[in-house]
Amino acid sequence: MDLRSPSLSFASPIGALLREWRAARRLSQLDLALDAGVSARHLSCVETGKSQPSREMVTRLADVLDVPLRERNALLMAAGYAPKYPESALGTPELAQVRRAIECILAQQEPYPAFLLNRHWDVLMANEAAMRISNFVMRGRASAHQNMLRQIFDPHDFRSAVANWEEVAGQLIRHLHNEVAAAPTDTMARALLDEVLAYPGVPVRWRTRELDTAPSPLLTTVLRRDAHELSFFSTITTFGTPRDVTIDELHIECCFPTDDATIELCRLLASSDASTAAAL
Repeated sequence: MDLRSPSLSFASPIGALLREWRAARRLSQLDLALDAGVSARHLSCVETGKSQPSREMVTRLADVLDVPLRERNALLMAAGYAPKYPESALGTPELAQVRRAIECILAQQEPYPAFLLNRHWDVLMANEAAMRISNFVMRGRASAHQNMLRQIFDPHDFRSAVANWEEVAGQLIRHLHNEVAAAPTDTMARALLDEVLAYPGVPVRWRTRELDTAPSPLLTTVLRRDAHELSFFSTITTFGTPRDVTIDELHIECCFPTDDATIELCRLLASSDASTAAAL
């Protein structure tokens, strides 16, 4: 299985990659060496290419730098070692139990929306409620994108149904800026940021990361169709101590109603046939 990511260049020496990650985590060379329990002199030689780190040292440095599993494989390969973490497709027998757990979580979220996304916000799975509500607010028109950020930022897509679009999009941009800063080797995230910022009507100020403004811990999204509104806040579920690249990059977003009107409308949509829902 090819574990290489198109967003990474394995021609980069281990020293260059370590410097990028250290800069992203705002750690000095001495701080990283102390936290990892390695010699500062040895780390300096690794970063300059004068010394080759052991596999154990690469692993310890990755632990301190909190490097995701895909990039840990990249560090190991850049140092001349075989990758440590497998990457299995979600539909393979190896991840059958994980998939069943995900399906259970999505189903239990009914009649409210829930989505399975990867680290680049691609929608991999969604429950029936998510599809019902999307169909309702979009008047039966299918989305042109399988990526949640593209859906929210494209004026011809889901963006038209988001009543508080600037608030929602602003929070998502802050999250994406932070992800790009936290994973300097992920050029796919950088490209996604550039793409969504290029959509019409996106404020120029969003092109710059706001270091003093952290994303809100609670984001409310208001969807509107004519006189009907649905208001949700979201929670994010991730998998603890993953040992597979795919699992490491997954998260489940569950939406919960913020008011009684949303609860009633969600229940009505779940109990109505398509013609009744369309007539609302």
